[in-house]
Amino acid sequence: MTQRPLYGLVLSLVTALMWGTLPVAFTLLRGGPDPLAVTFVRFLFSSVLVAVLLWRGRQLPALSLWGWQDWLALLLATLFLTSNFVLYLLGLDHISPEATAVIIQLAPFILMFGSVWMFGERFTALDWLGAALLFIGLLLFFNERLPLIVRSFGGETLGIVYILLAALTWGLYGLLQKRLLRSVGSVQLTLLIYGGGALLLVLVADSSSLLTMDGPQAFAVAFGCLNMVIGYGAFTEALRVWQGAKVSAVIALAPVITIVTMQAAVALWPNLFVASGLNLWAYAGAGLVVAGSMLSALGKQR
Repeated sequence: MTQRPLYGLVLSLVTALMWGTLPVAFTLLRGGPDPLAVTFVRFLFSSVLVAVLLWRGRQLPALSLWGWQDWLALLLATLFLTSNFVLYLLGLDHISPEATAVIIQLAPFILMFGSVWMFGERFTALDWLGAALLFIGLLLFFNERLPLIVRSFGGETLGIVYILLAALTWGLYGLLQKRLLRSVGSVQLTLLIYGGGALLLVLVADSSSLLTMDGPQAFAVAFGCLNMVIGYGAFTEALRVWQGAKVSAVIALAPVITIVTMQAAVALWPNLFVASGLNLWAYAGAGLVVAGSMLSALGKQR
């Protein structure tokens, strides 16, 4: 692998930008189309595009040597990633984009804990420190609403549960992905999972709900499709040309981008976006979450 740090940094920033702006755009979908239908469109668009690129490069996956364990792992990975996308949209129906971006930072830690258990990887002192900072940051972020969240189950509490489940399913998907990457390339695996997700969702999604979308909602769905291709494409390429620990550390900036983007959206389009009303402690908590994620990622760098 040829190391290209500047190129890797740019790609990592593009990924952080894509993933940081996505929850802001998806708030436009509240009360709109079926989350299953939105996820189906994103998977279908991405799988067709990736299939065309691989076909032109004569790199379509060869699966003739796969055993039943590989197919089972692929099915489970597809189910978990599909669930992650749907749960993420359901959570955004109940909580702010900033809260979504902060909570979803639990996903890499779930992947790390799972890797210790499944692959015998080591959890370092910096990993523990990063996890502690993330937990403290989450408490600070929800400082004003914590008593209400604990007392009643509904509204914001339900949204938090959805995003926690989204983080869990992403972590499980990541563990299965690590296993599958022993048998197939990353881009080929992307095609298989996106295509499989589209096949699963076409059976259950209410596609007719897409016909009732207004202009902003149609923009959000189109942005979600492009975001998926650009974000994950940049992420995959960044891992190819730069060290994974540094890529992960840069991507951990996504919550900061979400906060800045949301403030800009409220100022520019007050009729479409509503301010989340975060206090100073919440901003400090978001900063600790980002610091914890970056510290844990960089802890894997020798």
